[in-house]
Amino acid sequence: MNPASGALLSFAYILGLLSTAILGFPINVVSWEEYILLVIGLGSFGVVAAFTLPRFWRTGPRPRLWLTTGIVAALAVIYFQMRIPQPASNEISNFVDSVNSAAQGQVVTVQGQVESIPRKTRSQRSKFWLQAEQLNEIEGKDNNGAVSQGVTGKLYVTVPLIQTTGLSIGQRIAITGLLYAPEPPKNPGAFDFQAYLARQGAFAGLSGLQITNYGSIEQSWGWWKLRQRILRAQVRWLGSPTGQLVSTMLLGRRAVDLPYEIRDEFIAAGLAHVLAASGFHIALILGLVLGLTRRMSARSQFIIGLSTLLIYVGLTGLQPSVMRAAIMGLGALIALLTQRKTKPLGSLLVAATILLLWNPLWIWDLGFELSFLATLGLLVTAPLIIKQLDWLPPVLASLLAVPLAASLWTLPLQLFVFYGFAPYSLVTNIICTPLITLISIGGFLSAVTALIFPLVGSSIAWLLDYPVQLLVWLVSFFNNLSGSTVAVGKISVIQLLLLYGLLFIGFIGQKLGRRWWLLVIVGVTLVIVPAWQTKIAQFQVTVLATGREQVLTIQDQGQVTLVNSGEADTANFDVLPFLKQQGVNQIDWAVALDAEYRLKTGWLEMLKTLPVKNFYDTFQEEPVATDAVATETSKFIEQLPNAIQSQKGNYQKILVGEEMTVGSTTMKLVSAEPPVLQLQINDQTWLILGRLALDDQKQLVTAGNLPPTQVLWCSGKSLAPELLETLQPQVVIASSNTIDPDTAQLLLESETIFYFTGRDGAIQWTPYDGFETTLEVINKDAPLL
Repeated sequence: MNPASGALLSFAYILGLLSTAILGFPINVVSWEEYILLVIGLGSFGVVAAFTLPRFWRTGPRPRLWLTTGIVAALAVIYFQMRIPQPASNEISNFVDSVNSAAQGQVVTVQGQVESIPRKTRSQRSKFWLQAEQLNEIEGKDNNGAVSQGVTGKLYVTVPLIQTTGLSIGQRIAITGLLYAPEPPKNPGAFDFQAYLARQGAFAGLSGLQITNYGSIEQSWGWWKLRQRILRAQVRWLGSPTGQLVSTMLLGRRAVDLPYEIRDEFIAAGLAHVLAASGFHIALILGLVLGLTRRMSARSQFIIGLSTLLIYVGLTGLQPSVMRAAIMGLGALIALLTQRKTKPLGSLLVAATILLLWNPLWIWDLGFELSFLATLGLLVTAPLIIKQLDWLPPVLASLLAVPLAASLWTLPLQLFVFYGFAPYSLVTNIICTPLITLISIGGFLSAVTALIFPLVGSSIAWLLDYPVQLLVWLVSFFNNLSGSTVAVGKISVIQLLLLYGLLFIGFIGQKLGRRWWLLVIVGVTLVIVPAWQTKIAQFQVTVLATGREQVLTIQDQGQVTLVNSGEADTANFDVLPFLKQQGVNQIDWAVALDAEYRLKTGWLEMLKTLPVKNFYDTFQEEPVATDAVATETSKFIEQLPNAIQSQKGNYQKILVGEEMTVGSTTMKLVSAEPPVLQLQINDQTWLILGRLALDDQKQLVTAGNLPPTQVLWCSGKSLAPELLETLQPQVVIASSNTIDPDTAQLLLESETIFYFTGRDGAIQWTPYDGFETTLEVINKDAPLL
């Protein structure tokens, strides 16, 4: 088989794996019937190509090869389906329903073997993977009559931090906690925890209360022990988190538990690749090793280089991006040994094919995708950019071309996945590259010596203190600049393909020469124009699924109103991701309706990334600081206006009965305590009730200032029959995981449509489509990705 035929078959295999996106992996659980239809379609394409393409492309591949490509693509889909993890009959996730049907508050005990080093979560708990072996369903509070069942499967476990002190891989333990099944994302733009577990081959989680039995460690050796030795040596004199950052820049964040604060800073600055073991590290380390052994024979260099690659891949934990770079590095070593030249594009295709044969599910691994796209950019676009910058010194031209080429090829995927980009990332990369190189080389030398002489390794790591501090300062500096992040909103698959089509045209269209700016204009237009058209025509109301907290957004022709922010975690994990997915870079009107200060702490988190033009608060008077809660409330009341005014925003308090206009919506505060807000949205009247007790609801009815309401939005607590009789709402929305049974019965008897976020996810209303629930939309749109 000639190289061209092999390349065509490799492309067919990769495209066959990519075609599984049509079925919505890993969002949907796809049946064999759907896969069979896709297989038949790909096979039919091969038959059609075999009969038609040779007539138009007479110098191209033979009909037999086109037919083979269709077969290879079809087999790729079958192989992909065979490798998808499937729960066994005794998989622990199969017992979730029986456990959840038990009385509220019952727990289980799971026995198994620890598979990963514990890491800290954002909620200050420890997480790790457990290979489950035994499940005990506790039937009584005295633990008598527990039902024991042998189980299998991988389990995502979280426990209090103190419980994992000294926990090691290979240790057998028993954990008491709550077994649960992961849910799909309830808000647009939210993290898909269910899909994340599915990609890891897990289908259930355990919220552990305590580890009740620490067994012996059965695994006496492992790469993780060497990683721990390196980490301890680098942290010894650098401290935390500086030492952890050095280790992460060498081994990647999947191998080192780097604090989220540092991780988020680097990601926001467009330096996420610095914290991921990748081709940069392989090239740097392999170049350093070959430079130190240049006086040796080619065979000795090959052996030392190959050993270095194997050790580094083992230390990083078999990450796809590292294995891709290692395979290409191995090709370079073989070329050095045989005195032959390599074809970088061919090596990249071979590496992709080998890795996807090893694990076809990596086709949807984001690290795998970004690694190959960045490398492709360096191979095909960096030389063209250097040619355009021939008026600069070669070193400076390369310094500019490398990050620019990698960014161009990864930017469309980043927009598709993360809905935004960092405008200063290119400048940040150029300025920080010398520091990153220095720290990476120093970290490598420190790690090698730490494996033999830990104190010497600590000494070398200590020399990196000032460079690391400077790097962190630079990252923080660029993140604090105005406009450091820009949200563009969700782009479609068609836009994604068109953007990569432009990059491909730029690669093959050598005649474009200095007209490359035309492609840039077309690419920017493809992103901006659809987003602009959507915003100017959009009117959408969204009630976010935020547990018992009430959060609502109104998007009105590019202007955004936000009612409530929730607590800090709610703002970070629910509200901000949604606004980013919608392409929101500023809040025009913000309304803080909740009376409790803790339910307003999310505003301070949001103001770190989103400016607010007009802020309306419902606090009527400042509390006297007589206890801890009142003291915190007073501090918050002082902090919030200062934070808003520092961004040149307008802060004012709402008076009861006062009407205000926010966009095309009229807003009126009916009551401050308890909080009640009336919104006139188009021709509908929305009434927002806070956490009102039944007596408070009856007092509102008695006061007689409640208008007829089309949409009633409440917190999920019991609704007084008198209130429902007075308002006569057509639709009731409850921000709650459950709805009061008596209230539900009243709504059913009155034939009132009702939704609650615990069941339906976020609820959206538009003038044309009416009400839609997020979970229904996810299930409907999943095959389209």
